[in-house]
Amino acid sequence: MFGDWGHGICLLLGALFLILREKKLSSQKLDSFTEMAFGGRYVILLMALFSIYCGLIYNEFFSVPFHIFGKSAYACRENSCSDAYTAGLVKVRDPYPFGVDPSWRGSRSELPFLNSLKMKMSILMGVSQMNLGILLSYFDAKFHKNALDIRYQFIPQLIFLNSLFGYLSLLILIKWCTGSKADLYHVMIYMFLDPAGDLGENQLFWGQKELQILLLLLALVAVPWMLFPKPFILKKLHKERFQGHSYRFLGTSEMDPDSEPDSARSRHDDFNFGEVFVHQMIHSIEFVLGAVSNTASYLRLWALSLAHSELSTVFYEKLLLFAWGYDSLIFKLVGLIVFAFATAFILLGMESLSAFLHALRLHWVEFMNKFYHGDGYKFKPFSFATLADDEE
Repeated sequence: MFGDWGHGICLLLGALFLILREKKLSSQKLDSFTEMAFGGRYVILLMALFSIYCGLIYNEFFSVPFHIFGKSAYACRENSCSDAYTAGLVKVRDPYPFGVDPSWRGSRSELPFLNSLKMKMSILMGVSQMNLGILLSYFDAKFHKNALDIRYQFIPQLIFLNSLFGYLSLLILIKWCTGSKADLYHVMIYMFLDPAGDLGENQLFWGQKELQILLLLLALVAVPWMLFPKPFILKKLHKERFQGHSYRFLGTSEMDPDSEPDSARSRHDDFNFGEVFVHQMIHSIEFVLGAVSNTASYLRLWALSLAHSELSTVFYEKLLLFAWGYDSLIFKLVGLIVFAFATAFILLGMESLSAFLHALRLHWVEFMNKFYHGDGYKFKPFSFATLADDEE
């Protein structure tokens, strides 16, 4: 979302200043904004490092591309060509080794190309992080020794997500590697509408149609797999565990089972099959719908990255270059000052905060809902009676 290695270096310098003066600043009384930045100095450091990395991928330094990793793969169609972007470019050497080729900058197809690139990168990032969240749910279930969650939640969730969006990620990678012009929108839509139909020019590899049918069937099987087995197995285990325990007090009339706080009857009454089934149904529907909405939610990476890039371009071209077009030194100085303030307060201040908040939301909602359950523990008030029962 914040891919510009010029802006990243500015953030890095600010974070290093806060870290190196850590002892001195921690003993001083700071204003609210400085205190907030000081408290998140290590977060700002990480944000700066990753914004430099993403900026090198996007090849943007205050919105200006550089030939850092070698020459562009494209050149003008003719040697006498004066305007490569108007006359057109042809590929003359191997692809640019790292990041976006500088020749895309200013071309007529720059925006469609970058939109396609960033959208696909967002999907790959989102599917990878959601798979990591599901994988963490396995370790959570294993830690609590809950085999039912592994068999009837972890496995079907992994199958459902990767049958649809894992397959889409695979298609994106194959398209990038082969240079195919297949329409992935068409492939995914007709995977549901016409699974057995001919793919035609949208076929990326041999056996693609058969694989799509198999993945669609696996996705359909995974939904009832998540929904039905777990509640019925819990009901069966509960009946087997407490069968006969409810009748052990029938031989005597002196003991009242209700007077015992941890009696078999009270534990038996705690299990409500309808409540368990509804809870599992809500969880299953939420995951199925969330697989679609959460993947779409990761497209905010693309949207904010595009917004940051375009804002940076506007400030550079409409402020700095515009002021530099005049011969007046004062006009140039004013343009530079306005550009510096716009960069510092809007791009480094507001945009970095916006990117941080959106990243935080993606972690909390799209990522952590795959494994984190903030249910807590049932409150049990202190009682000497229950303490004595536990000791017995």
